[in-house]
Amino acid sequence: MKSDVVVCLPARYQSSRLPGKPLLEIAGKALIIWALESASKLNAKQMVVATDDKRIAELVEKHGYQALMTSVKHQTGTDRLAEVAAIMSWSDDTIVVNYQGDEPLTPKVNIEQLVDALIDNPQAAIATLYQEISDFQEVQNPNNVKLVTDNKDYALYFSRAAIPFARDGFNEGCLDSNITYKHHIGLYAYRAKFLKEFSQLIPTSLEKTESLEQLRALSYGYKIIAKKAKQTMPHGIDTLDDVKRFEKKLDSK
Repeated sequence: MKSDVVVCLPARYQSSRLPGKPLLEIAGKALIIWALESASKLNAKQMVVATDDKRIAELVEKHGYQALMTSVKHQTGTDRLAEVAAIMSWSDDTIVVNYQGDEPLTPKVNIEQLVDALIDNPQAAIATLYQEISDFQEVQNPNNVKLVTDNKDYALYFSRAAIPFARDGFNEGCLDSNITYKHHIGLYAYRAKFLKEFSQLIPTSLEKTESLEQLRALSYGYKIIAKKAKQTMPHGIDTLDDVKRFEKKLDSK
């Protein structure tokens, strides 16, 4: 990976469904360590875990990785990364990859795609990915964040609602075959300059309404480039069933 790329793994202790999730042991290893071992394959210039809990920091450092204590008051992962960017004094042009600590099976090619998208689109402050949705119920599900883009792959809006809304097709309970419905994947790459500015921005009404931090960036005029993921993203680990699914994948390997 290019020398001006760093990787940050936000690891918050609190989780509504799995409290202490980063420390959850799976097949004899904490989840955050599984994620770090996966992220280390990217060969980034630097890799750091941003946490609000000393137990997580101590475990990470015990395994030879770098951890940074951050505020317990952050409402979003982007705000936490913004604090890290400031503390680490990363140059404005540094590309910061937000590697999800609960998605240790994230395909390497998808992360590389994120970085390339940001490099190839200098006017963008953020790069992210999506997958296509072909199921009507999945489009309607508010837990699946949808997005619409312009003809150059720049995000126009993100929503938990079904967008774009097919006036006729939805009334019949089916998707419009002429429309590509996009499920947003919560992977991001940022320019460090943007992160430093983001931390100074007041959360907007759209962000609060949808509970989507990327809407703060759009509301203030920042551009987000969104590309279709090259590989299907595996399910993140949010529940005990997800843990069992992950263990089965480990056994199969």
